[in-house]
Amino acid sequence: MGALYELCDGTNGCMVSALDIISVLPAKKNYTCDAVESIIYALHYDGYFDLILSERKGEKTYVITLKEQGFAFKRNATQKQRDIYFRIFLAFIGAVATFIFGLILNAIF
Repeated sequence: MGALYELCDGTNGCMVSALDIISVLPAKKNYTCDAVESIIYALHYDGYFDLILSERKGEKTYVITLKEQGFAFKRNATQKQRDIYFRIFLAFIGAVATFIFGLILNAIF
């Protein structure tokens, strides 16, 4: 979804081909056009965007119109990252508090 959001560039929608999407995806994994197509359909079924199939110069293209959930993708990703950082911070505070509590108990007994 991040690649599609980037290709739409904050607008309501865009017209992209599978090769356009593959060019934006990380090179760590070798994506095929079939894999990208199945991912696009899965995101469409999840309600991120409306999808219309089209053809441009003999090449299969996708006309993507972002829905509310698609626009909220970046915000949700940022929120998840904040939640992870908060949980790590909370675990650290808990570890420090437990350590201090243990020192106090050792000093008393």
